[in-house]
Amino acid sequence: MPSIADPRAFIVANTQLKPVPHVPEIKLHVADEPVPLWEKTEDELRELGLPPPYWAFAWAGGQALARYVLERPELVKAKRVLDLASGSGLVGIAAAKAGAVPVIAAEIDPFAQAAIALNMEANGVYLDVVTHDLLQHPAPLAARYDAILVGDFFYEDAPAARTFAFLRRHAAVGTRVLVGDPGRAYLPRERLEWLCEYKIPVTRALEDQDIKHTSVWSLGA
Repeated sequence: MPSIADPRAFIVANTQLKPVPHVPEIKLHVADEPVPLWEKTEDELRELGLPPPYWAFAWAGGQALARYVLERPELVKAKRVLDLASGSGLVGIAAAKAGAVPVIAAEIDPFAQAAIALNMEANGVYLDVVTHDLLQHPAPLAARYDAILVGDFFYEDAPAARTFAFLRRHAAVGTRVLVGDPGRAYLPRERLEWLCEYKIPVTRALEDQDIKHTSVWSLGA
C-alpha cells in the first residue's frame, strides 16, 4: 500500500476515477467508501498538521457551482478565474471546460494539490495551482480576478469569516463572486443574492442524506 508520504500514489491507490453525479462531464478521483478512507488518513494527517481528506469527495456546493458554470459559460469564458479552496479541483475544472483562461486553483493541502493534478489530467484541462494561503497573503488587487468561485467552504466559523472578507474585498473592485452552498451554518445568506437551486446527489455517509438542496449565490459590489 502506498505511503501517506506519497500523496499522488496514495490517492491513486485509494480512490476511483468516476463521473461526478450532477456534473457527469467531469471525472474525479473519489473515495469509493468514504468512512474507511477518512479513518485511514485522519490520525496521520493530523500529525502532519493537514486537514481531513476533503479532496476525495464531490461536495454538494462544488457540484452545484460546477453545474451552474457549465450551463452559463459566458460567465467565465476567456476570463481570469480563481477557484478558492479548490479541494478536488471540481469547480476549477468546470470553469476551464467552460473556456476560462487562466484558471487558478488555490489550495494549501498537499494531498488536495496532488488530487487537483490528477483530476485535471483526467479531464484534459490545465489549472494553475497556487499553494500559499491567499487569505493570509492576498495578491494585490491590481492583479485582480474576473471571477472567484467558492464551492462548499462555509462550514466553520473562523475560515468562513476570513473567506467572506476576502470575497468582499474583490467584489468591491468588480470581481464576479459565485458561491455554491448546501446550507452550511456559516454562509452569510443575508449578504448574498440567491441565484438558483439544484438537487445534488451526495454520499449519505458524509451528509446523512441522499439529496442535498444546494444553492448558488452571488456577492455584489
